[in-house]
Amino acid sequence: MNAYSKDLRLRVLAALDRGMPRKEVVRTFGLSIATIGRYIRRRREGMDLAPRPSTGRTPTILANLQQKRALWKQLEKNDTATLERHCEIWQERQGARVSISTMSRAIRKLGWSRKKDRWVPPSETNRREVLSENA
Repeated sequence: MNAYSKDLRLRVLAALDRGMPRKEVVRTFGLSIATIGRYIRRRREGMDLAPRPSTGRTPTILANLQQKRALWKQLEKNDTATLERHCEIWQERQGARVSISTMSRAIRKLGWSRKKDRWVPPSETNRREVLSENA
């Protein structure tokens, strides 16, 4: 589940400041009493109300534009290779070992699909979208 937006947090605190009872705030905004208490405590301690960044693993593949382009070139050169083979090639060239599942997800994120024992790139429009700086 994603964190609540800063805007919602500020609206919750504003409602409390106007004198709305906590139970009514819970019903109105769909939060728990403990969450409201956390927001109050963070404001009292002078902490920022913005949601903290999500923790999690750093991606082992497709973490940056260079890796996207490297995988794209790998797929173009080895369009008949299996997922297992692509994992081996990635490890040889990039030095990072990835699982078959990770490789499959990365290839799908680039828009490639498997057709008759061959990896096929996405359309030209989608290609530009995937390999752009913003993606």
